[in-house]
Amino acid sequence: MQELETERLWLRQFKREDLDRMAEISGDAEVMRFISSGTKTRAELEAGFPAMLEWQERQGFGMWAVIEKASQCLLGRCGLIYLDGTPEVELGYALDKAYWNRGIATEGSLACLRFGFEQVGLDRIVAIAQPANLASQRVMQKVGMTFEKNAHYYKTDVVYYAISKDEFLALHG
Repeated sequence: MQELETERLWLRQFKREDLDRMAEISGDAEVMRFISSGTKTRAELEAGFPAMLEWQERQGFGMWAVIEKASQCLLGRCGLIYLDGTPEVELGYALDKAYWNRGIATEGSLACLRFGFEQVGLDRIVAIAQPANLASQRVMQKVGMTFEKNAHYYKTDVVYYAISKDEFLALHG
């Protein structure tokens, strides 16, 4: 999977040595509050690791490890996956709460959207959030996504946002 770089971040494929740090993040109930899979233990992450790498290899995209350049710290994940039971590609992200409200999710999301449109050749990318997750909805709005509908995915009610390639390029060149 191709690495992505922004002003402050490197987005790279996950490595086995990331599992302890991701278990800290994925084990935090506050971080995972709005993510339907809920908290994950290190054992659960490790069990799914080979399948995740194989899927990413086959698809050419997936969730990247978000690394802060300055500290080399793993902050969380951001990337593109298929939306629950659909052929649509979804933008997703989860960050350690110590890094919330710093524009990191927006910066990583812009890089993922650009990759999806310019490298993968997607025409449209969607994102969903539970209605109470206002911070996630703000990220979607900042990257140029617009609300389209209320929906139900991953066994929960969500708001559904989307952006087309043309809309993205008009906003972000």
